[in-house]
Amino acid sequence: MTVLATAAQLADARAARAAIRAGHAEPTSGVAVGLTQANLISVPADWAFETLLFAQRNPKPCPVLEVIEQGEVESRLAPGSDIRTDIGRYRIWRDGELAEEVTDATAAWAEHPDLVSFLIGCSFTFESGLVEAGIPIRHQELGRNVPMYRTSVPCAPAGRLSGEMVVSMRPIAADRVADAVQISGRTPAVHGAPVHVGDPVSLGVLDLARPDFGDAPEVRDGEVPVFWACGVTPQAAIMASKPPFAITHAPGYMLITDVPDAEYLV
Repeated sequence: MTVLATAAQLADARAARAAIRAGHAEPTSGVAVGLTQANLISVPADWAFETLLFAQRNPKPCPVLEVIEQGEVESRLAPGSDIRTDIGRYRIWRDGELAEEVTDATAAWAEHPDLVSFLIGCSFTFESGLVEAGIPIRHQELGRNVPMYRTSVPCAPAGRLSGEMVVSMRPIAADRVADAVQISGRTPAVHGAPVHVGDPVSLGVLDLARPDFGDAPEVRDGEVPVFWACGVTPQAAIMASKPPFAITHAPGYMLITDVPDAEYLV
């Protein structure tokens, strides 16, 4: 059954996108609560099939919510949106290297009018469910970006694309971990249940205090680090596989859609 956003939710989403389009750039965790957020990866048409296949073979870190065809910049998940301007920060990649970060990707888009874009589910979507259950989100409390880490866990390759999984981490009180697993597990389209609980070394993460993306976490006594597959994984694949050009969101800066989180509950 399709779940429709309320008028208030739609107003929140549209106001958030308008502010971002006007130049407001902050991490979007906790923004437009109750509405789905999405990661972005845009690649030249020559790389589009392999990107789709990579996502299909790695659905946990790369759950595809929408494919936007070449020449199109409006998401069906957010009518009236422009994916070139409605994300707070973008990363421009050239030959697998991060060339620049910008708040407006229109000029970069014009370099490759054949770009095909993929919106990937984001774990910010299930955070509202955790908060409603009384499980605090530390990076929201501290006004920080969520910490994200490159792991040693390989993704299934697809043609020229390969790389390791990226994970996000949230410290959870030990007696609430089972609840967090159950709540997030109800949203498989936005990464679902955690991929790991506890010792980060088994993921190849050697120092929790030094995330590869986002801000350093604060893990308090009685808390356990809980790791979810992350939609920044395609960026790790870009770094490993070196396509000639790509545009992505900057980690933590998502596209806010008009689709309620409840649409993806199972």
